Amino acid sequence: MPSCVSPTRPRAGTDSSGFRLGNVVHAVQATQHSFQATDLVSCLCLTLANLNRAIYFICDTVLWVRSVGLSSGIRKEKWRMWAARHYYYSLLLTLARDLYEISLQMEKVAHDRAKREKSLSQNPFGYNVADEETDWLQSLLLLLFRSLKTHPPLLLDTVKNLCDILNPLDQLGICKSNPGIIGLGGLVSSIAGIITVAYPQMKLRTR
Repeated sequence: MPSCVSPTRPRAGTDSSGFRLGNVVHAVQATQHSFQATDLVSCLCLTLANLNRAIYFICDTVLWVRSVGLSSGIRKEKWRMWAARHYYYSLLLTLARDLYEISLQMEKVAHDRAKREKSLSQNPFGYNVADEETDWLQSLLLLLFRSLKTHPPLLLDTVKNLCDILNPLDQLGICKSNPGIIGLGGLVSSIAGIITVAYPQMKLRTR
């Protein structure tokens, strides 16, 4: 999925206007590209996420028109909340896709592990039942760790989206955070974005 510009802390209507139209076009192109996903769940999540991203950039453009005085009749606070809401929906849908991908990875890792255990159980010298006597929560966390370890792009994308969503959660009053936490999230998200640019293989690909 080609990533659109995703401001970690969107301040709609206050940033430079140079790339606003390009952002809208990019988001629409990303929506068209997401239709090519062969997996139905990924296709649905990404398409809706990119549509909401496009609406966010449209709201941002409207706010810019208001901020430069081209139209004084625009209700700034209403459009700002719309922008934050659609940015939040976009991130929520992208996180839903991440969680879906994580579940698929966990299923694959669990299947591979079951196959190994089956082969080891046929060799009494290589299998110890005591090694498997852990509670379900420990097993689940271990499975999650192994799943993300084998798929670094998925881990990076999930962390980035979790950091990005802190700001709209705060703006919409869903989960208030202090500026320090939001700033830290922005820093982590920016580093994750730089990594995907420097190392394209770390970008999560659409199936």
